[in-house]
Amino acid sequence: MKVKIHRLFQYLLETVEAEPEAIVGFSLSESPKLGEFMGDLDPELPLDWNNRDFRGLPELRTHVLRQAGLDGVLTPKDVLITAGAAEANYLAIMQTLEPGDRIVVESPGWPQAEVLAQAIGAEIVRVNRREEDGWRLPLDRMRDVVTADTKMIFVTNPNNPTGDVMDAATLQELVQIADGAGAWLLVDEVYAGLEWDGPRAPSVAGMYARGITTGSVSKALGLQGLRTGWLICPDPGLVMDAVILRENSSEIMNIMGEVIAEIALRPARLAPAMEKARAEGAANLAEMNDWVADQEHLSWIPPRAGLIGLGRLPEGLDSDAFATRLLDDPYRTFLLPGSAYHEPHHIRLGVGGGAGVNLGKGLTRVAQALKDWKDGAWN
Repeated sequence: MKVKIHRLFQYLLETVEAEPEAIVGFSLSESPKLGEFMGDLDPELPLDWNNRDFRGLPELRTHVLRQAGLDGVLTPKDVLITAGAAEANYLAIMQTLEPGDRIVVESPGWPQAEVLAQAIGAEIVRVNRREEDGWRLPLDRMRDVVTADTKMIFVTNPNNPTGDVMDAATLQELVQIADGAGAWLLVDEVYAGLEWDGPRAPSVAGMYARGITTGSVSKALGLQGLRTGWLICPDPGLVMDAVILRENSSEIMNIMGEVIAEIALRPARLAPAMEKARAEGAANLAEMNDWVADQEHLSWIPPRAGLIGLGRLPEGLDSDAFATRLLDDPYRTFLLPGSAYHEPHHIRLGVGGGAGVNLGKGLTRVAQALKDWKDGAWN
């Protein structure tokens, strides 16, 4: 079957030419400049593949294991460098699921797995996180729906888009559920490292023989443009399947992405970069919390990790209509409607992007739009 467009991407396509003056909902840290890496780049670097390993630069894969807390647990052979976490997810899902297989996904959650599973012809079962439960993943429901014919469980941790976090004990319970069914457990960790009220959870690739960890340098480090991520799995067959599919799609990693990501993940660089991202994220999150508290018609559960969360709109206000209206004068502000995550009564609020997104201006304009909307109509 053909891959069909998801609401999240459709909305981005529809609004890409809107030229907003502010963004409320930016999902990654402020991006560094290329000049910050120039001193560590070799001008004689061949712009071919890395000429060393189809799985990615060995030193980069070593850094990936270290930042995931898997150094000494797994080896670089268990890591494949990919074009972002999106490609890592794609490779694992496409090489694992077949028509009729069951995949269990969380909702709200990153929609990619559901889009791909639908194209494959797999059976999709959603496990709903509920706002009244703090957006926690309901493990009792997970136990009910993960049966012997479940091929894969796909979740994000920290959760994208609510910012909930499964701790080590919760993740271990999820591993036991997956193991009881012999299912793959894929955990997308793109926001790992930006936890606000507790430690980083362990990576599932180090906990379970069928555990798959994916991640990237996009969110916490703001290096989305590098398109560099990874897949980690202790199962050599799964990793080789991913290598084979990538050979027939993107083929090999881009050398500039590999090299700059390797520099960015060097311990001496990573620690201060993460400290900066956490400090800026925490400050912006505090501003967002104060702003939400001042809004008569908006509420949210602050994210426990990451840079985004879901804000509940007043009764009767549809997220698509609100987001579309915000793009027009006098607001000129972009945010993502909750319909992109099966939550049509919410909007995505985010605190990333640095000064360039004009967060303060955007919040002022969103507040004005909420005031301008009265009893189902705009003033």
